[in-house]
Amino acid sequence: MSKKTILITGGAGFIGSNFIPYFLDSNPGCKLVNLDLLTYAGDLRNLEEVAENDRYTFIQGDICDRELVEKIFADHNIAGVIHFAAESHVDNSIKNPGIFVETNVRGTFTLVDVAYKYWMEKPFHYKEEYKGSRFLHVSTDEVYGTLGETGLFTEESPYAPNSPYSASKAGSDMIVRSYHHTYGMNSIITNCSNNYGPKQHDEKLIPTVIRKAINGENIPIYGDGKNIRDWLYVRDHAKGIDLAFNKGQSGEVYNIGGRNERNNNYIAKTICEILDNLQPKATGSYLEQITYVEDRAGHDRRYAIDATKIETNLGWKADENFESGIKKTIEWYLLKNIEFISNRHTTAI
Repeated sequence: MSKKTILITGGAGFIGSNFIPYFLDSNPGCKLVNLDLLTYAGDLRNLEEVAENDRYTFIQGDICDRELVEKIFADHNIAGVIHFAAESHVDNSIKNPGIFVETNVRGTFTLVDVAYKYWMEKPFHYKEEYKGSRFLHVSTDEVYGTLGETGLFTEESPYAPNSPYSASKAGSDMIVRSYHHTYGMNSIITNCSNNYGPKQHDEKLIPTVIRKAINGENIPIYGDGKNIRDWLYVRDHAKGIDLAFNKGQSGEVYNIGGRNERNNNYIAKTICEILDNLQPKATGSYLEQITYVEDRAGHDRRYAIDATKIETNLGWKADENFESGIKKTIEWYLLKNIEFISNRHTTAI
């Protein structure tokens, strides 16, 4: 029996490149095609472990390129989509919001519309060979806005995005939702809390704290450092997406959160204390490098997700708490830093 081929978008980025090896291992009956533009956030070195896998194909290209997307569907007989590709850094969205609307809104529309026309004869009628074909859209808890000191985001929380990034993701969520209700598209949306772990881009908070610490630089923390996020280890997120794609109910939204609320002060302090043990400085502590900088415009105060629905309905649970996951993450970055220094010295010779 031929293997079903799934299109992954943005698979060379942080979450996608952790998801692809996991999905290939847990779904031996599937092939994957990874479409990624390889912007600054995508790196094929993140996927070296699967580069020679005969069930994996990489294509460099833009999700907004309809002709390319249509060709991929036709050439590879795509029977499912898991859509990670997005501009995702809030600071960048404040500086250049237009590209976020282009990629996140128009790109998502292009993908879901091509899927609809390839899989379905008309609204609510799938072609026989594509019955069961599914579109999973990976989104964020930031679409819900910000929370007070108590409460959790659920799948019923109203959308209230506060940045150009979260607004563009909210727009893409609504497009996917509309294709389910208007055309009968078999679609699922997942909204995750803040991810961390191996392969994350250097611009994000946790890699920045680690990098600045080991380079002896000031560790910049926005405002008073009391902004709270719910932290989710990236492999736990991969497990949740896999479950939602394979077992979730069409048209549903599943929130995936780690139940690990921590503020930025705690994040920086914990990383510095672990580094003090794993890679001590010659004198003093990494804690001395923590500094506070002007707060980001529109900085949401608190996010936290109630993951009860995916836990109860699909049997998902996080394997890592923050303290176990952050230690694994720091160890990975320390190894990466050693390899980088070694490679740089080799090149210089």
